[in-house]
Amino acid sequence: QVQLVESGGGLVQAGGSLRLSCAASGSIFSINAMGWYRQAPGKQRELVATITRGGSTNYADSVKGRFTISRDNAKNTVYLQMNSLKPEDTAVYYCNADLTILVVITPYRSDYWGQGTQVSVSS
Repeated sequence: QVQLVESGGGLVQAGGSLRLSCAASGSIFSINAMGWYRQAPGKQRELVATITRGGSTNYADSVKGRFTISRDNAKNTVYLQMNSLKPEDTAVYYCNADLTILVVITPYRSDYWGQGTQVSVSS
């Protein structure tokens, strides 16, 4: 089984910072891309940022210059440093991993999601 466990959410004032972490564990053979998505009340889940195993990154326009995604491949962990937070950043943030597991000797590649962590930014 694979688990993605997020941490680091909370309540912060506008202009403040938070750092999210997501650790993947279980019978993981390899992790390809990892990323963060968010879902605000009444809205669809949207991409925040992604990072490949090699370190190439992609950001939503709304967070460029404020958020930084990084990963530690040795720890199977992805981070999201969020600076200059705005009230519109308020959402549940979900970690995502495109990874491969081994079942006996057969590899299976699939997307996995964390349980989500709440980020609330007050004005």
